[in-house]
Amino acid sequence: MRSGRWRGRLLGPRLGRRFGWLWAAYGTSELGTWLAFGAFPLIAIQTLHAGPAEVAALASAGVAVGAAVAVPLGPWVEFRRKRQVLMAMDLARCAALLTIPAAFALGVLTFLQLLLVSVVVAAADITFRAASGAYLKTLLPAEHLLVANVRFESTAWTATIVGPPLGGAAIGLLGPVVTVAADAVSYLLSALGIRATGGHEPRPEHQKTARMRPADLLDGWRYILADATLRPLFFNTALFNGLVMATSPLLAVLMLGRLGFTPWQYGLAFAAPAIGGLLGSRMARPLATRFGQHRILIVSGSLRAIWPVGLVFLGPGTGGLLLVIGVELGLIFCCGVFNPVYATHRLERTPTDRIVRTLSAWSVTTKATTALLTAVWGVLGSLLGPRTAIGLAGALLLATPLLLLRRDHTPQHEPEPTPGRA
Repeated sequence: MRSGRWRGRLLGPRLGRRFGWLWAAYGTSELGTWLAFGAFPLIAIQTLHAGPAEVAALASAGVAVGAAVAVPLGPWVEFRRKRQVLMAMDLARCAALLTIPAAFALGVLTFLQLLLVSVVVAAADITFRAASGAYLKTLLPAEHLLVANVRFESTAWTATIVGPPLGGAAIGLLGPVVTVAADAVSYLLSALGIRATGGHEPRPEHQKTARMRPADLLDGWRYILADATLRPLFFNTALFNGLVMATSPLLAVLMLGRLGFTPWQYGLAFAAPAIGGLLGSRMARPLATRFGQHRILIVSGSLRAIWPVGLVFLGPGTGGLLLVIGVELGLIFCCGVFNPVYATHRLERTPTDRIVRTLSAWSVTTKATTALLTAVWGVLGSLLGPRTAIGLAGALLLATPLLLLRRDHTPQHEPEPTPGRA
């Protein structure tokens, strides 16, 4: 009986058929993304014989331009039914990705096409994630948002565990172009799953009369910066994500170059700790229920900042490998707790008619900050050495929890309509 009660607390209540379809769609597209992880650089290197500068441009410029393209889409999406936008973004990503195997089969694939596809996918991804937050808020009552975000987070970590090994095997047997095609199909299946959610979605207010003005492009940032609760969380997540991701290339250089780790050891060091994200996401809801969302944000947000500095002590051999696994396990576990609570807190804090613009601004800033810090840390790694640059990032990360150490404020927004009763 006790085990049944604990299972209920851990997994949460049933959220209905419509959420079930949305969850399945999310899981399908996440798995497809991780199956194709690393496929674009491999195609550029193996098929197009691209050099390091071109591969770096593909990784950074595509995301940066995609983020810029997504900026005007936020206000445009705000006054449209989100379910239709979600399906459109899935189909856009599917169509863009399918051009790659088609061009490869015809022998006309170019680097420019890879770059354009990465821009389309990045812009559609930001728009999809922003619209999905707004759609989720119309689909479920407020008390179930944390349960839903926990399920999304645990699904993402499960796909992280399963996808890369399967994708690596598929790339080894069939080549990277096949995994890109599989990713495209996953977006098609996701669109079908979202279509199957059915039901009635409330019509956004002012849909016919609203016209986008240049000033509307900044609405998301204005709202975030004016909100005393969202503002520190915004800066914290942008800096934390940017600093963590900025050290990834340097860590690869250090492990695969100077310390002599093999590719399979490098892959194991980052794949195995993903189980921590799955466990952490499952613990998020009972912890937030018992201690409160704000306290869990402070504790997990502070603990996740402690781990990366340990990478400065990385050495060769089994000890070094275990050190990386331990650091990443602790980091990812804390992120697994933090992420669904923070996503829920952000949704609860933001009025329904501002969610898309707010989440778009959030995503654009996070991606731009990551791209900028990755470039800066690349220079620092060249000047100071990878280990010193990694240690500097770890030291700066220790300061990021200071942005979270403040009293929470209860949101003062208009009452939200009960989903599904319109």
